[in-house]
Amino acid sequence: MFKNRPKTQRIDTLIGAGTRIIGDVQFTGGFHVDGHIKGNVDAPQESGSTLSVSDAGVVEGSVAVPNVILNGAVTGDIMAQEKVELGATAKVSGNVYYGLIEMEMGAEINGKLIHEPRKPAASAKDKAASPAPGGKDKPAAAAASSKRS
Repeated sequence: MFKNRPKTQRIDTLIGAGTRIIGDVQFTGGFHVDGHIKGNVDAPQESGSTLSVSDAGVVEGSVAVPNVILNGAVTGDIMAQEKVELGATAKVSGNVYYGLIEMEMGAEINGKLIHEPRKPAASAKDKAASPAPGGKDKPAAAAASSKRS
């Protein structure tokens, strides 16, 4: 079903099998986990960063990274704006929000799969033209007529 293709990826940061991190992690680039992280893992949406978790790797916390390759365990929600790859030994206890998803037989998800297609970024011009929430910015004619009543 899936095409056999080499999965080479750049790794900028490695958390070894004997390493345990308690606290949130923010990164850009490639981040590989063989150890244990108790905290949230985040990367900027526009960075194109990738989190990979090996069979022995564990993340206890939410993951918000553009690309996720999971063979280990995540206890928390996964928010991957671009792509999620779940290997046969992947275990997720939480919801998975994804742009694209690839799952091998044997992957476990105890939560919801929620497809969120990428939205084009709104330009500054569009943001300036839209009214503020709550309707506080009324056009001059509407503001004048409300004063007369």
